[in-house]
Amino acid sequence: MTYRQLNAAQLRVTITDIEPPIWRQLIVPLTWDLGMLHLVIQAAFNWWNSHLHEFQIGGLSYGDPDVINEFGSEEHRAFSENEVRLCDFRREPGLMFIYNYDFGDNWNHLVEIEDFLAFDLVPRFATCIAGARARPPEDVGGVSGYENFLAVMADPTHEDHRSTKTWAGGYFDPEWFDLALVDNDVKKALKQNVRRRLHQPKPKRP
Repeated sequence: MTYRQLNAAQLRVTITDIEPPIWRQLIVPLTWDLGMLHLVIQAAFNWWNSHLHEFQIGGLSYGDPDVINEFGSEEHRAFSENEVRLCDFRREPGLMFIYNYDFGDNWNHLVEIEDFLAFDLVPRFATCIAGARARPPEDVGGVSGYENFLAVMADPTHEDHRSTKTWAGGYFDPEWFDLALVDNDVKKALKQNVRRRLHQPKPKRP
């Protein structure tokens, strides 16, 4: 019997504290480190990568130590995310950890390793295979700010409706998800100088 070597991880990444859930299902090469996974998650949700981030795993913090340790407390020390690879985790599906983006808005993402996979060809890039719903606008003010944003956007009579709609690019659908578009973003996650969409794509007129 021939055994193929495991070479990828299937992950489900969900933004916490929001219902219905906002999630992406990803396939990521097993040799990739947490720094590369950071870029994949950014691409999967079209975050702008303009704020601090960290991984919280087993009570430890991983990210950019120079940055996190400068702004954190003495008790909260970070280790380099580039020194931990997905293949370093135990090969048991169900392992979960937290990816936190933007220490102000505090977007916590629950990352679950659903499975370890063995492809005939070693994957060269990450892919998105499923997902649901649009992520909140950048700098909206966290979970409570997002709830207020949705309420204002849904009420044309609200005094802030017009300005909020303009701020959001003129359109926002919380149910939006385009697998082909997101997968294309994820495949290019590690490319240099990747531009992110500032606003959600508007639906095409029939």
